[in-house]
Amino acid sequence: MDLPIGTIVNALTVICGSLLGLLLRHGLPERLRGIVFQGIGICTLLIGMQMALKVQNLLVLVFAVLLGGLLGEWARLEDRLQEAGESLKKRLGSSEGKFTEGLLMAFLIFCVGSMTVVGALEEGTRGNPQLLYVKSVLDGFTSIALAATYGAGVLFSVIPLLIYQVALTLLASAAQPLLSDVIISQMSAVGGVLILGIGLNVLDIKKIRVTNFLPALFIIIPLQIYFAPLLEGLSGGS
Repeated sequence: MDLPIGTIVNALTVICGSLLGLLLRHGLPERLRGIVFQGIGICTLLIGMQMALKVQNLLVLVFAVLLGGLLGEWARLEDRLQEAGESLKKRLGSSEGKFTEGLLMAFLIFCVGSMTVVGALEEGTRGNPQLLYVKSVLDGFTSIALAATYGAGVLFSVIPLLIYQVALTLLASAAQPLLSDVIISQMSAVGGVLILGIGLNVLDIKKIRVTNFLPALFIIIPLQIYFAPLLEGLSGGS
């Protein structure tokens, strides 16, 4: 296939937004940064709730989140990504306390939404990057606020973003027959649950290892295909 131009544009807007956010950060007093921080948390919760309400089968979603969390915890996904962030921080000689936290936060916000999955599917199967262009604008503005709060880690979240979205785009063609509207809604709902976890982390309400739940985004596909009809059959039989 051709170059994933939508993802490349997305990465460029995150870079530009992050650089602008870093410039603004030095001009913002601590109390204003705190308000920005809280605003991000509240809006993140709202986005998560909106996405989570797209759920088509709640029981399948619950199983996907539980199994995904167990798999991610077993694989130590969050620990590994944190170690990679800390390693990058040391290589760059950065002394920012929130470098790794910002990298993880930005990557999750940019990559667990439904626009990522649907946009990658559109570009991978139809060569249409329009949805990823829209996502690019949103991510660009979001990266300004995140970088102003968390610092340079947000800028370097573009690395896992590129890897993740390019991989999704390349796999989209093979996965197209599996991704019905219902499954996409279920994936979006799982993403919403994860974003709710991000919001709780941002507001310092509860520390949730959100990265470890990322496998749920993919576990939901076979569960919805094979498990949901079984549940419907059982409920119909009763």
